[in-house]
Amino acid sequence: QVQLVESGGGLVQAGGSLRLFCAGSGHTFGSYGMGWFRQAPGKEREFVATIDWSGDNAYSADSVKGRFTISRDNAKKAVYLEMNSLKPEDTAVYYCAASSSYSSGSYYSQNYKYWGQGTQVTVSS
Repeated sequence: QVQLVESGGGLVQAGGSLRLFCAGSGHTFGSYGMGWFRQAPGKEREFVATIDWSGDNAYSADSVKGRFTISRDNAKKAVYLEMNSLKPEDTAVYYCAASSSYSSGSYYSQNYKYWGQGTQVTVSS
């Protein structure tokens, strides 16, 4: 069982930066693939980035590539999403997710069993 709590969201101007933080729990946290997803009003939840259990391999969506970076610290049971050069279209609720079945991470939300409550990111133009 893993519990996830996101923080770090807020209001930022276009071009600015935010760092999202996902605090995990459970002794098996270090074996889980982790992901960040987001959902804007009236839109479906979409993949943002994923990282494998070791932190050595990470992938991000084309829409955020070069601007967002996912990382993790298993000793602290934490996952981070560094977001730079933010755009108004990045406005959404951002969710952290953990997968016990896909330790390499996954692009697909259905492959994640555990989810946080989300943190709001609003980018003003």
